[in-house]
Amino acid sequence: MNKFIKTMVIGVAASGMLLANSAMAADQKIAVVNFQEVMGKIPQTAALMQSLEAEFKPEKDVITQLEKDIKYYQEKLKRDGSLMAAKEKDELNAKIKSLFQEYQVKGKALQEKATARQNQETNKIIALVRQAVDNIAAKEDYDLVLSQQAVVYSKPDASITDIVVEHVSKIK
Repeated sequence: MNKFIKTMVIGVAASGMLLANSAMAADQKIAVVNFQEVMGKIPQTAALMQSLEAEFKPEKDVITQLEKDIKYYQEKLKRDGSLMAAKEKDELNAKIKSLFQEYQVKGKALQEKATARQNQETNKIIALVRQAVDNIAAKEDYDLVLSQQAVVYSKPDASITDIVVEHVSKIK
């Protein structure tokens, strides 16, 4: 009998907590933001991509030229290999190998450098987006703003994505 009473008390307490939580949730004003959509729509992202493209263009051109040189020498070896002496073939193979190693080293260095710069600049844009979300949440008196990726379902009117895009787009 004692075990039955404990079970009933725990059940009633749990039910009361669930009702209290749902009542508290009903009083909260909740918004949802799709950060990927915001990042895709704001002009700062396009400007970032253009500036990074311009910044790394000279290095990218060097890598593209190395790629062309490697292809040229490979085709030359394939085309003229049967007419070449063994020494010439070896020299050409060594040249191809050397160019390929240089291509790999420079390509990897460029990739790492570009990724680091992109992350650095993207973090600045993310800070602007977060600032905009904070300002909108404070202005509109939202209790909670969630990322769209963390939400299974929300009503379309709960989304403040377009408002965030508009707000961030005004920031220079």
